[in-house]
Amino acid sequence: MEGKESMFEENKDNQKLLTSFEFEPGKVEKGYTDRRLYINLSENKIEEKPIDLQVKETFTGGRGYGIWYLWDAVSSKTKWNDPENEIIFCTGPICGVTQYSGTGKTHVVTLSPETGTVNDNNVGGYLAPFLKFSGWDLLEIQGKAKEDVIIFIDGNKGKVIIEEVPGINSDTYLLIEKLTEKYADDEKDKRNISIVSSGRGAENTNLGILNVSWYDAHRKKVRIKQAGRGGTGSVFRDKKILAIVVKYSGVNAGSNNAAYPELLKKAGQRLTKEILGLDHIQNGMRETGTVNLLDHMQNYNCLPVHNYKFGSHPDAFKIENKVWYQRMTQNQAGDSCWMGCAMRCSHAVDEFKLATGPLKGEKVLVDGPEYETAAGFGGNCGCFDPDFVLEANFYCDNYGMDTIGVSTTMAFLMECYENNIINKEITEGLELNFGNIKAALELIHQMAKGKGFGKIAGLGIRQIKKILVEKYGADAEFLQDIGMECKGMEFSEYVTKESLAQQGGYGIANKGPQHDESWLIFMDQVNNQIPTFEDKAEALHYFPLFRTWFSIVGLCKLPWNDIEPEDNKQKYHGMEAAKVPEHLENYCWLFEGVTGKHISPEELILQSERVHNLQRLFNLKMGFGTREHDIIPYRAMGPVTAEEYESRKEFYDQQLKEIIKFDIKDKTTEEKIKNLRDYREEQYQKLCDAVYKRRGWDSNGVPTLENIKKLKIDFPEVIELVKKYQS
Repeated sequence: MEGKESMFEENKDNQKLLTSFEFEPGKVEKGYTDRRLYINLSENKIEEKPIDLQVKETFTGGRGYGIWYLWDAVSSKTKWNDPENEIIFCTGPICGVTQYSGTGKTHVVTLSPETGTVNDNNVGGYLAPFLKFSGWDLLEIQGKAKEDVIIFIDGNKGKVIIEEVPGINSDTYLLIEKLTEKYADDEKDKRNISIVSSGRGAENTNLGILNVSWYDAHRKKVRIKQAGRGGTGSVFRDKKILAIVVKYSGVNAGSNNAAYPELLKKAGQRLTKEILGLDHIQNGMRETGTVNLLDHMQNYNCLPVHNYKFGSHPDAFKIENKVWYQRMTQNQAGDSCWMGCAMRCSHAVDEFKLATGPLKGEKVLVDGPEYETAAGFGGNCGCFDPDFVLEANFYCDNYGMDTIGVSTTMAFLMECYENNIINKEITEGLELNFGNIKAALELIHQMAKGKGFGKIAGLGIRQIKKILVEKYGADAEFLQDIGMECKGMEFSEYVTKESLAQQGGYGIANKGPQHDESWLIFMDQVNNQIPTFEDKAEALHYFPLFRTWFSIVGLCKLPWNDIEPEDNKQKYHGMEAAKVPEHLENYCWLFEGVTGKHISPEELILQSERVHNLQRLFNLKMGFGTREHDIIPYRAMGPVTAEEYESRKEFYDQQLKEIIKFDIKDKTTEEKIKNLRDYREEQYQKLCDAVYKRRGWDSNGVPTLENIKKLKIDFPEVIELVKKYQS
């Protein structure tokens, strides 16, 4: 890996200190510091700002703070690449607790290049706890630097430095190793460093991610997790941020100055006992992480294959869970992406030899793959090869590109290629058939460089559709049906044709079709726990709000329901069992234990409801957020093509006869598709009606004034905005 050592030395003459700022190292009280670190890169300005008490009481923390302060910073006309757009790194009151699993999450808020409106990501790694214990509830970055900069925050010395560092390769893999060496005093000190980085793919596409690091002392490697959706990394690189480095030593069980530490201990001991005793017979998160889902999705016809045309494939065994169990290095303490997490689901493949690209021939550590990456590149692109999945995974992370956005876009382009909507002339020689691994990897490298057909592919599906219609005369309706995006964001990797609730979970989600807001496919399709519209609406009210809560307090979702008490399904049933009541009790203990404020499960949901509705209103502010923007492509609802219909002919024929009462005798496949489509599109609209009503929104999907007042988010600018949409 020649070049790593000299990365900064070669450019030393061009590097210069732009500004510095000294602060009183933070005192965390009951989970909060009550201040934010504001940086304006255009003005080289760094300052301390308070967290307003009303903001704290209304929005609790984390993503709630981030959305509010971004709302305050931008106008309805602000674009993602305008200097006034901010990128905000959020902590949360429970963030950094070491007695409970999954408390290290950073939540990032910005305007998205894909959707044009507010976007949020959650990501593991050590950043948010280190930021908070340094003294900051938020890091708020506005403006744009002229040349690449590194922002260094030393939480122990109380110093922020912004340094100009032009001409350095922004790709993550080598950069974070060198930065860790540069800022750590010695080997032991490396565990006190967390870095945010991205890569050239974020510079040249709309699909940029952030990589957030921690140091794996056992492997002696810098590890990363990804803030992946909506192009957050593209904002980061547009602002010319090469990296953010936070250094903090001294984390301990008392770092949050919790009000009632005994409650944290009680919740933590209960959960850890479950994880250590039950994980190996439940989901195996400690063995393979989220990729354990792949077998279930294949078995229940939910695995996306060939751009979501199909839900299973005979070759899926080549990328099944046991393949990854064999490839991932087992029993690694460093697989916890924050201290004290017993879930240890951040797995990696060691010593993987790269076959292509700028690091060809190098043996590297690949973080992952997660389910989404294996399903996207493996199933959706029809490339059932674990080596390909790992190579694509590594380079997307290294280049700073979203594996979901890239694989879903690639699957769309492959279907376009096989339908002669695009050809070798348009792709500049790439044969983008499903399963063509060589072409798929070449496209990833082209996207990262912003060269060849990769320049178009990197725009994401929504903008590609526009180009194909306007420049090449493609059928706009067909592209709308098969282009798996909503609100401008690509779908994550689940086939939703037979889960109306998950269709709504994707379509009505605030930021776009990402499963972290609503994942109801098992509850709906597999277990049939929510059969009626009212049941589905209740689930689409409660579960997105519960998932929102994790992001306002600084938690990971996985320890909530990827492990359950042994008797959960015996003690509770249906939707109640899905809530995992004993874990809900844990969260109430955690919140009270840290902040000193008693909270009920109902109050927890109310905290989330304020933030969730503010995000919907933010969409409205930016010109979106109404019913028309909750429409999903028909392929998410049902079969678009005769090939899809015929692949499950008996199943669809039976639905037409028994549910729709449609006489299929002597009917063509096209006639069947049309009648099934009419029915399913009507069902989706009925679901929207039910969900809007349950959420306190009007028939256009706009939160009502009554609901806004009930939630106490009736700020003057919010009232003024909503009144414009009153009929």
